[in-house]
Amino acid sequence: MSHTLIFTQNNSPIKSLISKLLDPQNPLDLDAIQNLKGDVLSKSKIEELIFEEEVHELKIATKNTTQSLKSMSSGEQRKIVLNYLLAADADFLVLDNPFDNLDQESVADLKTTILKHTATKLFIVILSRKADALAFIKNRFELLHNGNLQRIAKETEFNLENPFTRALPKPFKKLDYEGDVLISLKNINVHFDAKPILQNITWEIKKGSFWQLIGKNGSGKTTLLSLITGENSKGYNQELYLFGKKKGSGETIWDIKKRIGYYAPTLTHNFKRTHTVKNMLISGLNDSIGLYKLPTESQALIAEEWLEVLKMNQKAEAIFTELPVGKKRLVMIARAMIKHPLVLILDEPTENLDDESAALFVALTNKIAAESTTAIIFVSHREEYGLTPKQKYILTKDPNGSVGTIIN
Repeated sequence: MSHTLIFTQNNSPIKSLISKLLDPQNPLDLDAIQNLKGDVLSKSKIEELIFEEEVHELKIATKNTTQSLKSMSSGEQRKIVLNYLLAADADFLVLDNPFDNLDQESVADLKTTILKHTATKLFIVILSRKADALAFIKNRFELLHNGNLQRIAKETEFNLENPFTRALPKPFKKLDYEGDVLISLKNINVHFDAKPILQNITWEIKKGSFWQLIGKNGSGKTTLLSLITGENSKGYNQELYLFGKKKGSGETIWDIKKRIGYYAPTLTHNFKRTHTVKNMLISGLNDSIGLYKLPTESQALIAEEWLEVLKMNQKAEAIFTELPVGKKRLVMIARAMIKHPLVLILDEPTENLDDESAALFVALTNKIAAESTTAIIFVSHREEYGLTPKQKYILTKDPNGSVGTIIN
């Protein structure tokens, strides 16, 4: 069968592409799907099936299990929906970035399922990351901005050389903290409703350290981060020290937050305000999303310096929400760093990015690690090409709660 890969970028018209692929008139004129019936595995398809379960009580993909689709992990959802689609009567399946946000084991599991059915089902796989490509598929296209497909005759290596040349701006105001150890966890255990999540977690984060936090879906990464940010009450009465103070010894959540910079893609998902890019950066000095009071001249100046680092000077007065997603992510990491926090947490920051945008984000992260004393915790499912953490903290799932391992 003529299985096909279609590579896209962040601003590619993917919804339009999928509609055309599933159109019986085949407006893309792909010979491989001529006169064939198709279906799609995508986030929106999974959301539709969840809606049918919750609103109409119709268990479609999950009719052979008591578990609801919503309660499953991302990997489990995609596997069970894929199996449902494979058993249906579609001649071909469009897989829309099926490996996004999955841990390596879930990716391997999903690829195995696809491989088992290559003789009986035609696959068209849409990908934003070349590392996710299935090697057996040689029929490859690139989706152009005008919505047309262009065949890839020869694979090219993406090479990004020294994109950020200007030195990082100095701290706007130095955060007071004399110690070398910023965060200390000693034999931390976390249970929720008698279910063990973490066991005997011991981890020390020092100034200037650069960590990558790795773990499968459901291994407790989010729980561990919530302990570090002081938001998880499970840290009380345990050996958890945040910036020299034991959890529960009188510190406020704001005492902790002002020392931490944080970014996750979900941070701006529902952000609709028409703030400028410059004001979005300045808001990082106030620990708010968006600016709600007039900035000072010195605040505006430091924001302009960060825009020079990002090579986005001309976008200072642009509306933040109108930026391409890759540019938004760069602005948000600069916003998190503008106060030179003691700890910078980047929680799955490259999810759903194309290769070029991910490479830019990685390059900026490496630069921050090299030119500041901020400790970095980079959380990711995938091994990002070019990322240079000094150490890795790996969570491994266990029936008694995930355990942590340090790799230097």
